[in-house]
Amino acid sequence: MSTHVAMSSSCLFLGSMPEVFRTASELGYDSVEVLVTHQRTTQLTHELLDAVQTYQIPISAIHAPTLFFTQQVWGRPWTKIQLAAKMVEEVGAEVVVAHPPFAWQHKYAESFVEGIRAVGDMTGVKIAVENMYPWRVAGRELLMYRPHWDPRRFDYEWVTWDFSHASIAKVDSLVAVRELLPRLGHVHLTDGNDGGTSDEHLVPGHGEQPVAETLQLLGASSWEGVIGVEINTRGADDDEARDAMLAESLDFARTHMALGAAQSAEGTGAEPAEPTEGPEGPGSHSV
Repeated sequence: MSTHVAMSSSCLFLGSMPEVFRTASELGYDSVEVLVTHQRTTQLTHELLDAVQTYQIPISAIHAPTLFFTQQVWGRPWTKIQLAAKMVEEVGAEVVVAHPPFAWQHKYAESFVEGIRAVGDMTGVKIAVENMYPWRVAGRELLMYRPHWDPRRFDYEWVTWDFSHASIAKVDSLVAVRELLPRLGHVHLTDGNDGGTSDEHLVPGHGEQPVAETLQLLGASSWEGVIGVEINTRGADDDEARDAMLAESLDFARTHMALGAAQSAEGTGAEPAEPTEGPEGPGSHSV
């Protein structure tokens, strides 16, 4: 089994698409995950395909503009999902990554679970809803995502798992990924310190999440999705330091996926555990 590792364009925040594709290609990544933002080149299929051709590296995932700072991109909520699915088809990618609705998007949230499945069924595109986290203000947890920040208790066909988000939510990613394995559509490879209040997106292995163990589980399970490296490189002193962070993340992914696969082949890898009960529902959380 070969490990497929993508570099998210968010790793070069505000960087141009040519720079993103060039960097991913030079560092040896298998593909690029494009986060659709206010930057016009992230929204235009022909511009993205030009970059694919120029740098000879494909696009494997489209991250819909469902973030707080992209609320004005591509219009209404369902339009964002539909256009992202269309872009996946046009660029030959594998998956749409989507965040759940914000608490104030009442109408969108009411039909979100069913609507995501309907768009997936209609287009044939894999739409993987990402795990998020509670917001904490003055010691209180606020439920800022509907129907909830944790996708495990809902009937999404596909889920994206993000280690940095899990760290804020104090969720053990190894336990969660075991439970989600049959419907794990995508992974955001990163790390974080458990229980923090900021979305750190550290280089994997630099935080407190069981990232190595989780990748080994995926390797042992012959999981065939894309691992999208999504780290914060804004603290890097220069491009060389940034590229070192990205190269380390790529090596981390391949090393631990390969280790899991090797352990499985030797009969020493752990089998995925039976699914456990998911988290308590939204009603048990402070809003």
